[in-house]
Amino acid sequence: MQIPEKKSLLDKSITTRELIFLLAFVLCLSPFITPPIGLLMGLVIAQFIGHPYLHLNHKATHLLLQISVVGLGFGMNVSSALQAGKEGLVFTIASIVGTLVIGYFMGKLMKIDKRTSYLISTGTAICGGSAIAAISPVIKAEEKQISVALGTIFILNSIALFLFPIVGHALELSQTQFGLWSAIAIHDTSSVVGAANKFGPQALEVATTIKLARALWIIPIALLSTILFENKGSRIKIPYFIGLFIIAMIANTYSPLVQQYSHYLTAMAKSGLTLTLFLIGCGLSQKVLRSVGIKPLLQGIVLWILISLASLWAITTFSV
Repeated sequence: MQIPEKKSLLDKSITTRELIFLLAFVLCLSPFITPPIGLLMGLVIAQFIGHPYLHLNHKATHLLLQISVVGLGFGMNVSSALQAGKEGLVFTIASIVGTLVIGYFMGKLMKIDKRTSYLISTGTAICGGSAIAAISPVIKAEEKQISVALGTIFILNSIALFLFPIVGHALELSQTQFGLWSAIAIHDTSSVVGAANKFGPQALEVATTIKLARALWIIPIALLSTILFENKGSRIKIPYFIGLFIIAMIANTYSPLVQQYSHYLTAMAKSGLTLTLFLIGCGLSQKVLRSVGIKPLLQGIVLWILISLASLWAITTFSV
């Protein structure tokens, strides 16, 4: 009797699609690939080759983004972060309330499915995909509704990553102003950090701090959602990784030992961010783009333009 040979991992044949994906994945870890280029590479793979590990993509991007954000905390200072957070508080509250109210009336006017419209509004108002992931179980959203909202947000999020630094330089915004603007007007934390990183180090610090403070609004908005959708038994996902970001920032501010290695930690975090955006791009397949539909996309575009222009005017008028 012949005993069958055990196949090891090395015996597995790799398809051309998997090989191209893995080469691009490794390339994104190099310092030569910036976050926008990483996103663009992902989009190219999604449109022409296809993501060979699409079933793992959502969990991978979610975890990688959290690790990268915590790593960026090792490059930040507590006092600067507190100053940035204090300055951005009023803008944050006004923009969140304004976006949710306008989004509600737009959904009614355009006769968009109630849950889909609400997810697009919360994704635009707070922190993109993270907000949608946290709010969707609270309002008992269906998979189709979640997919449409995520597709809408990530399409616009991808455009913002390229567009915002160009507009910021054209308008000669200061580092602080751009950090504030990107944190308020760009949907997802990944593109906020990517755009701010391209603009400058101070913009990155301001943008990351304000965006993470903004992400904490998931908790009160989720509680409000249980009342609006009458789902009182729903569990709320709390973004605990923000606490690790704060610990990293404190360690970098007060520990000389951590300061010695902070440059390496932040460099790895930025590579992780590039990789996150690459994976987000890989997830935007033709199927995802087609599933969005005109009305939800139009709601997302109008909300995005309104919050971008209003916050830009407020920041250039009242901020330093």
